[in-house]
Amino acid sequence: MDFAKEKIYTIEDIYALPDGQRAELIDGQMYMMAPPTTIHQRISYTVARKISDYIDKNDGSCEVFLAPFAVFLNKDDRNYVEPDISVICDKDKLDEKGCNGAPDWIIEVTSPSNPQNDYGIKLFKYRTSGVREYWIINPQKNSIMVYDLEEGKKSNQYTFEDDVPAAYMRI
Repeated sequence: MDFAKEKIYTIEDIYALPDGQRAELIDGQMYMMAPPTTIHQRISYTVARKISDYIDKNDGSCEVFLAPFAVFLNKDDRNYVEPDISVICDKDKLDEKGCNGAPDWIIEVTSPSNPQNDYGIKLFKYRTSGVREYWIINPQKNSIMVYDLEEGKKSNQYTFEDDVPAAYMRI
């Protein structure tokens, strides 16, 4: 029997995509990305602005980046993600291509077509790559899941009406 071998994609495959086509790469598997919705963009911008304002007000040194922003999670060519919001405090991880290594804090806004990527595949990958804190904002459920990945504490769920604390807002 001849079993077909599953293709392992690399960052070169990401860069070879047609203009305008976005995808992420996790452990050699490519995940195509649909354009964000209006509500997705509103939420991403509002949350990023609040974090950035907090950092500025406290003379912090962390930086906030909105997608599309390249994050190379591992020192290999099989992992490339574009989180909706990345907060990076270690300037040595930044270069002109993006972030090399795990951001301190990642926030994803789910899309109706594939929330399982954020709750499963990305949660596992971010945890094992060294991301300290991970939020999943779900507009369909009016919820925010906060994962303290550094301490491995139980996740907390909030609604859009709650004040949501950041576990590792080191400015």
